[in-house]
Amino acid sequence: MKLENLLEKIRPLDSHAMSQAQILQNNLIKPAGSLGTLEQIAIQISGITGHVKNSVSRKLLILFGSDHGIYDEGVSSAPQIFTAKLMRAYALGQNAAINILVKNSNSELQIFDLGVKNLPENSCENIISRKFMPNGSNNFAKSRAIPLEIVHDVIDFGISQVCDAKSRGVKIIGTGEVGMGNTSSAAACILAATNSRDEKFIGRGAGLSDEKFAVKKSVILNALKFHEENLRDPFEIISCVGGLDIAAMTGVFLGGAIFRIPIVIDGVISISAALLASKIAPESVNFMIPSHVSQEPAFELAIQNLALKISPFLNLQMRLGEGSGCAIAFQVIDQALAIINNMQTFQSF
Repeated sequence: MKLENLLEKIRPLDSHAMSQAQILQNNLIKPAGSLGTLEQIAIQISGITGHVKNSVSRKLLILFGSDHGIYDEGVSSAPQIFTAKLMRAYALGQNAAINILVKNSNSELQIFDLGVKNLPENSCENIISRKFMPNGSNNFAKSRAIPLEIVHDVIDFGISQVCDAKSRGVKIIGTGEVGMGNTSSAAACILAATNSRDEKFIGRGAGLSDEKFAVKKSVILNALKFHEENLRDPFEIISCVGGLDIAAMTGVFLGGAIFRIPIVIDGVISISAALLASKIAPESVNFMIPSHVSQEPAFELAIQNLALKISPFLNLQMRLGEGSGCAIAFQVIDQALAIINNMQTFQSF
């Protein structure tokens, strides 16, 4: 089905279910509103599903791996080979951070290779190869990062993963990624989408030296100037300065709204995709749940421009990515739903 037809399926949150959930929250044996964000989470999920009581018994973290051509400009502190090495570690369950967090939150992990160098197709069990660009995106300092037709294909792919997950009984999805240089793509996308060129929103990523940090800021701002005339809409922004991971997550956020399933935002890469999805379909923002406050400054700019129902509720000084914030947030969301599902009311007390 064409994207335009899918987007027409998006409907607002179910206001009746949310109203009923609010009434129930106010009647639980506690002062009204005393559980703060836990109450807000449960009410928002009621609006998404149309049911007052819900469960996230089956949780999925989708992790997209892709390399970024902008790496060639010296904007990353880690060798690019780390993308492939980390993908293998995730797939083999070698206790990378996301393996531990997913296991501990009783979640599933699905790993996609959208375009990782040094990772041949079908070379590693538990990695699904969908190499839209075998070596990842192009260097957006010199050309478009991704051909526009591939952007549309990757967004469609992200949407399809939500459809597939829901058909398998998944109740909530988290968004994760890995790819050296992807904080540069995310910052460029956020600056472009908000029409800002303020270098204070460009961060150090994995920990650049002062010298390399200055290079990163210059590269991103010059690239935005280079592509200025083409940064007209979210699809063009992804094509000019984005990444395959950002395109796929944009599709996941749109899919959440189309198929009415909550999608959890991770860090700065994830929220850049959430912001772009909101520019494509403004109603999609109501199906997003943020997890943590990223240490990357572009995250703050994205939050300022996203009318989320809930503010990020974890502040753990995190800047890892991989979907790590989502896996932790899953446990908080579990608790939020346990409260509304099981707590006594004043009438039954």
